[in-house]
Amino acid sequence: MKHLFIPLFLILLLMASCRKPTKISDWRGPDRNGIYPEKGLLQKWPEKGPELLWSFEGLGYGHSSPAVLDHRVFVTGMKDTIASMGTLFVFDEQGNKLYEKEYGKDFSLNFHGTRSAPVVVDDRIYIESGMGAVYCLNTEGGEEIWSKDFILDFGVDSVIQFGYSESVLIDGDQLICVPGGKENNVVALNRFTGELIWSCPGEGEIATYNSPILINHNGHKLVIAMTSNSVMGIDAETGEKYWRVEQIQQNKIHANTPLYADGKILVVTAGREKNSGMVQMQLSEDGKSISEVWRNNKFINLMGGLIQLDTCLYGSSYLKKDWQVISWNTGETLVQNKELGGGSVIYADNRFYCYAERDGEVALAEARPESFEIISRFSVPMGTNEHWAHLVIHNGILYVRHGDALMAYNIKAG
Repeated sequence: MKHLFIPLFLILLLMASCRKPTKISDWRGPDRNGIYPEKGLLQKWPEKGPELLWSFEGLGYGHSSPAVLDHRVFVTGMKDTIASMGTLFVFDEQGNKLYEKEYGKDFSLNFHGTRSAPVVVDDRIYIESGMGAVYCLNTEGGEEIWSKDFILDFGVDSVIQFGYSESVLIDGDQLICVPGGKENNVVALNRFTGELIWSCPGEGEIATYNSPILINHNGHKLVIAMTSNSVMGIDAETGEKYWRVEQIQQNKIHANTPLYADGKILVVTAGREKNSGMVQMQLSEDGKSISEVWRNNKFINLMGGLIQLDTCLYGSSYLKKDWQVISWNTGETLVQNKELGGGSVIYADNRFYCYAERDGEVALAEARPESFEIISRFSVPMGTNEHWAHLVIHNGILYVRHGDALMAYNIKAG
């Protein structure tokens, strides 16, 4: 009887082709750029705002955004600042609480509460606490699969001033995060086991408050990560650092996720120093070097994020009634609207969703290179403390987190 010989590479190829597609709920949408691929949404809201489908009060302290996957909503909070235990809450899309589970210590040193949005991939939840630990939990009951501590496992000296706030980055079987250690500055872990895959010493600087992004630039996969005074380009497979650009902010608060489009990287921080503000940089063909295209030191945006569409950027000045349309090509301000307080912004189905952080107004806006118009608005009716959580859209529902409360609004058309 003859034996059938199948080469190992063919077996691996067949296994890979049979693997189910990965489902993921990520920070600021599937591409981490604030753009949600939803369609069929209301283009104008009723006078009092969209219909409130359900709400929950009892999350405790926090300004982390929710994650939504497989008709379940995952959000974190901290119910007690003395015990300082972070809690994962899981709801169905009708607002029924399925379970809650403590995962570990979270941040209570200042601006109490949870920071980073959970990242949910298939049957696993990844949470980075403000105290600098990454937890991998199962989705069914929140049981811990593995965890890593930045101080104990990666040699970080201490927790950063306002608490770790990044949402971990998933690249296939890798989980990438920025502990900010002198040696283990940026690391890639096996997302199933927590084992170290690669470590990049970066510049040896402490971590900052934004989330890294993964880009595919002319076939080269790069991690774009930031630390206290640096923007870095790192090979996603090996951890080799290709380049570094100095980016300064007085309090080392770089809280905005970088953007990538047209072979260019855009970073915006608060600050008027020479190497601060908003900067656009051009990557070389192979991504191994970078050069500055333009810099705008007048526009200040601390943590509200920006939306890049075609030839323009859209977002607000920090804590000001000043929403702007900015040229992607030159950094020049094209349009200003002073009707709404500054805050965070996301985009879906031809509309911008703006959340004013001081007064808690949520607005629906239409914007183009030549205009920025507020179409509808409503005030968030419940919750506590800061309006810092970014909005989330999933399956025609707008999720608004305000401290202790989570609200779900119907924004489907028809």
